[in-house]
Amino acid sequence: MQSLTTDSTVKRDLLEVLKGKRGYLPYQMIQSACRQGFIHSEFPIEPSQFQPVSLDLRLGPKAYRIQCSFLPENETVEEKLKQVTLYEFDISGDGGILEKGAIYLIPLMEELNFPPAMFGLANPKSSTGRLDMFTRVIIDRGHRFDEIQKEYKGKMYLEIIPRSFPVKVQAGLSLNQLRIGYVTSETLGKQGLEPEYKKSPILFDDSGFEIPYNLIRVKDGIYVGVDLAGKSDDDIIAYKAKTNSSVIDLSKINHYDPQDFWEPMCRARNNRLILEPECFYIMMSKEKICVAPHLLAEMVAYEPNSGELRTHYAGFFDPGFGWVEGESRLNLGTRAVMEVRPHDVPFMVEDGQTFCRLKFEKVIETPTIVYGKDIQSNYHSQGLALSKYFKK
Repeated sequence: MQSLTTDSTVKRDLLEVLKGKRGYLPYQMIQSACRQGFIHSEFPIEPSQFQPVSLDLRLGPKAYRIQCSFLPENETVEEKLKQVTLYEFDISGDGGILEKGAIYLIPLMEELNFPPAMFGLANPKSSTGRLDMFTRVIIDRGHRFDEIQKEYKGKMYLEIIPRSFPVKVQAGLSLNQLRIGYVTSETLGKQGLEPEYKKSPILFDDSGFEIPYNLIRVKDGIYVGVDLAGKSDDDIIAYKAKTNSSVIDLSKINHYDPQDFWEPMCRARNNRLILEPECFYIMMSKEKICVAPHLLAEMVAYEPNSGELRTHYAGFFDPGFGWVEGESRLNLGTRAVMEVRPHDVPFMVEDGQTFCRLKFEKVIETPTIVYGKDIQSNYHSQGLALSKYFKK
């Protein structure tokens, strides 16, 4: 197997470029980080893994069925695995099936060799979240999920819990992605968001018109509502996962009939919907969202104080989401799809109700590729879109 170079004279190139800067690395710098050995693998890193501001992480050939979730704290993951593993199995070749409700841990192909100021943040890919797969990355001696501390050197592991459907996975598939930061992330507060918004509006209405800054809600990000009205009585405003279904093979794209797995829900007369406890729903934002190429956004759950509603599993927006180069300030924006699971009690939601907020952060420099049809992004012009495994 091929290894990426770790030549120390080459390593200095990216660190020289990063001097005096902070934020998340764009596409071209992530490529440099891989060439220079900060991210490496015995399996060659593929060009398709590089996204505008993240790197897709691939499942390794071995999987562990474990009895419980854990954080290693003062131990390595391998040491913890000896205590909680029920059995292990091979997912190379034809792959293996992950049962609904069971907990699995799979070592990832990529390993890290971060310098002192470099850190990482992982999140599920959109297609993973829309399948109701709960996934998170853990590392040796880690005390938080999905966070890679500065100067980390070692393996990464992915915990996977299929919630609604059993799935078939195989080595090489990507369910999560890694953002790489330098020094610190740079989150935009209200003062930083106002000039950005007025220069490149972020929220648009159904007719394609920008929503003025003074009409949006801003506090530690921009707040977004849920669409339960649609445009007609026949419009589907949500999908509810069916409880009994067959296995979904994650190597098959645009393959499965949605009716076998999802119950479509049309708009109610009063534009309300009562969500059932521990059921999984796919819903859509009221507003269209446009992320300028020099920014990235993360969907952060907005919950009532009682905390009985989880409103996303993935929720990361690449630079260029909903953006079209050269377009006027009309007809920009793409709907955000929300993965929703209420807890404990039935929960009523209404059209336009606040569902989440978008936290915006700066990229160190504009990526040389951005989200959209030019890089064959799966959801670049989405409405209420299911995961890529289902027929359109």
